[in-house]
Amino acid sequence: MSPVDTTVTALEHLESMSTLHPDLSELYQNLVGLYQRKLWHQLTMSTLEFVSNPSATLRTTAEGTNSYLALFDKVILPIDKKLNQLTLARVASAVAFSLIDDPPYADGVAARAILENLLEKKTRARLGPSAAMHAESRLGLLGLTVLARSGEALTTTSSVEALEATKSSINKNRSVLAELADTESEAAVVHSAFYETAMTYRKAVGPPEAYYREAIQYVAYTSLSDLSEEARYSLATDLSLAALTGEGVFNFGEVVTAQALQCLEGTDLSYLGELLSAGARGDVLGFQRVADAHAAAIQLQPSLVSRAEAVKEKITLLALVNMIFERPSLERTLSFEDISDRVAVPLDQVEWVIMRALSLKLIKGTMDQVEQTVDVTWVMPRVLDNKQMSELASRFGEWAVKVSKTQEYMLEHTGALLNQ
Repeated sequence: MSPVDTTVTALEHLESMSTLHPDLSELYQNLVGLYQRKLWHQLTMSTLEFVSNPSATLRTTAEGTNSYLALFDKVILPIDKKLNQLTLARVASAVAFSLIDDPPYADGVAARAILENLLEKKTRARLGPSAAMHAESRLGLLGLTVLARSGEALTTTSSVEALEATKSSINKNRSVLAELADTESEAAVVHSAFYETAMTYRKAVGPPEAYYREAIQYVAYTSLSDLSEEARYSLATDLSLAALTGEGVFNFGEVVTAQALQCLEGTDLSYLGELLSAGARGDVLGFQRVADAHAAAIQLQPSLVSRAEAVKEKITLLALVNMIFERPSLERTLSFEDISDRVAVPLDQVEWVIMRALSLKLIKGTMDQVEQTVDVTWVMPRVLDNKQMSELASRFGEWAVKVSKTQEYMLEHTGALLNQ
């Protein structure tokens, strides 16, 4: 098709959609104006904004087809070489996902074709690493979404093949992702797409600690305002459960301080945030009070029920970590009796708690079983809440005063010391 024919076809389509859907006329006329003036950057950004709001702008054409697909095929694809390739990939992704909500395309075949065509060898080189990774990540997420909606068991041959393909793509792109961090101005968009696919894969196959690692990265690179209320609620729930039940996940502060957790406030699952906050403080009794108050609701969460003992152990260990953190660095020789009182375990179990913390590398130090003390030289770094930050700032202030006094003493007595 000649450039003239391409332009005529694109403008005719936009004008016809403007007439067919008067409520969207202003938006379509804006695209007409940008196309006529050949403002390709503004055109792609306006198109991206348009297709990112399907609840308001997705319609059907006069022929009864998906309006986003028609816009992509008749307006965007013919000028794809002139467009920002990452934005093109984002538009293609939005169009693809709109199709799986449309009954004729619910099987995902047409949706996958959009992204697969972008990733063909002849166009992949032009896309560049950022756009290609974004398209691959969204293609993987698309497959996982279709699989989840199908209700098909994850053990069937087709499901296993789909999951393996997604896993392979994630592993391949993880090393490429690190290279984009400091070299791409739009890296956050690519990171967000990658981690969304990775966390969705881990939500399907587990384990919870692997899901947690991917999800906490997704939250870091994603604006929650871009997510629906339902998606934010689901993310906050899954992230909270993964933090509580995931093996080796002790940095509750990452979740407690995350904006995502606020989605649970005032809901039936608000107790998850309370459990995490108590755990982050190392408050064993506070954690137990919340658990007792919401015992019936907790019984409805299979992951919390099946890993109840592991969660209890985790809170006990966090109580020890916080106890050590609250002590000045020169006062970290703790007696077994003090530890027993703080972490709420019998005296004869304190040694096991210390050994467990040492083995998990939550702390470093030496234990004296005869004197029944432990001398701690290091405690794991973690995200602190506002109260803990204030305590740390106060401690820095005390340290600064001591340094100043030492300096004054040295200045006053330097001569006397040298003359001795």
